[in-house]
Amino acid sequence: MGVKCKACAAIVLILLLLGTMWLHGSLDQHLDTCLKIYVPKNKAVSLNRVNWSEDGEAPLKVCPGQRFQVANLLAHLKAAPVSTNDVLLKPYLASWDELIKFMEALGPMVGLISQEIESKTAIIRDLTKKHEKEAENRMKDKKRMTVGRDTGMVIPHKRPSNSPKINHILSDETFGYISIRSMIKWEMKNGLVDFQKYTISGCRTLLRLHRALLWLQNFLHELGKDASEGGHLRRPSDLCKETYQRTLAQHHTWLVRRAAELAFLAMPERPFFYQLVCVETQAEAAVVLDRVVRAIEEVYERTEGALDEHKMLDLP
Repeated sequence: MGVKCKACAAIVLILLLLGTMWLHGSLDQHLDTCLKIYVPKNKAVSLNRVNWSEDGEAPLKVCPGQRFQVANLLAHLKAAPVSTNDVLLKPYLASWDELIKFMEALGPMVGLISQEIESKTAIIRDLTKKHEKEAENRMKDKKRMTVGRDTGMVIPHKRPSNSPKINHILSDETFGYISIRSMIKWEMKNGLVDFQKYTISGCRTLLRLHRALLWLQNFLHELGKDASEGGHLRRPSDLCKETYQRTLAQHHTWLVRRAAELAFLAMPERPFFYQLVCVETQAEAAVVLDRVVRAIEEVYERTEGALDEHKMLDLP
């Protein structure tokens, strides 16, 4: 009995280590840990109402009584791409909020993994809040400088709308953490990114989230596949372990990899996933997960392109 208790204690200790080291890739790196909440226009619809979207696909259903809503996840993911090659940060982070709920729904062991991911989204939100506050203070300082010395009246600060000075202020001070590319531009310009050593930056944090997103995209893709002819549907725990090994594991230490694989053993079976995405069969799950996977892929590819252009795919 004492041996079993010691084994249980060891497992809990390993999982606690996992919860704090999940995205770090080393044992000696620790991060300290708020964009306003993003609410997409296309929210989850009720079970009794189906309105077809512009692409001909019906909105996904709301699942009563659960925090994770696949409809909300898809709405955030669809709202994230902007322009031809950029991603808005608010819906991107809101997508992670739903993915965190998804992982937490899989049980306490898998939920420990989500805690580290949540700390990463908090870092970017904190940097955004700090940036917005500093930009607001700079604008207030500029206004105070226009006050007349004798009259005490505010002198209007008039410039043409196409003034290069104004455009510079908007792009660098106001739009720093609006999108992935604007964040990269801002942090590069202000020396917040170090390519040689660890620093707390939005770009480095984004890279860790980016790697985790590839793992989840691979897992959901495999989970949505039908069984091969004459075969059986594979266990979610096996699929999660395999997709982890070929994606996120390469950035982790041996201890973190072992702890992650141990956590995956506690993953629920397929019926639980059907309930989680409001379906009853594998065929229905395949349709829902395919839509989610395609939306993740677009966000992932745009993020990959932005990071790659600035040589940020290997930030320490």
